Amino acid sequence: MKDISPQEAADLIRRHRRLVALTGAGISVESGIPDFRSKGGLWERFDPREYATIRAFKKDPAKVWLMLQEIDQLIRKARPNPAHYALAELEAMGRLLGVITQNVDNLHRAAGSKNVIEYHGNAQRFVCLNCRGRWPREALDLEATPLYCYCGGLIKPDVVFFGEPIPEEALEAANSLVASCDLMLIIGTSGEVAPANILPEVAKDHGAIILENNLEHTRLSLYISDYFLRGPAGVVWPQVMQHLRQLTSADPNK
Repeated sequence: MKDISPQEAADLIRRHRRLVALTGAGISVESGIPDFRSKGGLWERFDPREYATIRAFKKDPAKVWLMLQEIDQLIRKARPNPAHYALAELEAMGRLLGVITQNVDNLHRAAGSKNVIEYHGNAQRFVCLNCRGRWPREALDLEATPLYCYCGGLIKPDVVFFGEPIPEEALEAANSLVASCDLMLIIGTSGEVAPANILPEVAKDHGAIILENNLEHTRLSLYISDYFLRGPAGVVWPQVMQHLRQLTSADPNK
């Protein structure tokens, strides 16, 4: 693995046409959404075994909603940062095939990305556990929880709790996307959470180059990443895009 600069990352991107991005909590930290697993994160105050499993939600939804309301407030205040906009621009340039995100904050779509595979769902949508009916957030009063559907079923955010499977549609779409890319961008994820951490391996097996951007080296850096771009996503990706624009304006065929 080789550490590279934003300028070198831009040149790498210039030489590839089928990019896919895999994003995690690190890309949204600068939007005001802390990594739940980091020091001071949500899991220090809300034990995930008590608050983040589907079993816990069904057993005591009122308790779990204490955590969900806090997450909702964080997400509703958050806005896309320059890294989200950089990926939307790469897609608009015709270089990025799509974004696979482990985040549930809707920030990629808010930034203008079109092809977004929400691997763990979207916290701005809600679903009934009984009839599977979908509810927009605007139709619900999150001050009056637990929430119940017309059918009597419990309503939960349309996100994957621990103990729930990744939606089949997201699994298939993500695997198909990474199998077709020639350069995978890994941004703000350490590759600790399965099964999303398998996706870089799928890309690699199909011949893709892996460019990882994180604050520090991760387990992915040790065995799968070809290049490492160090720094906060919201800082380094505007720099990458500035260099990429210069390179492409100098040579429109690239």
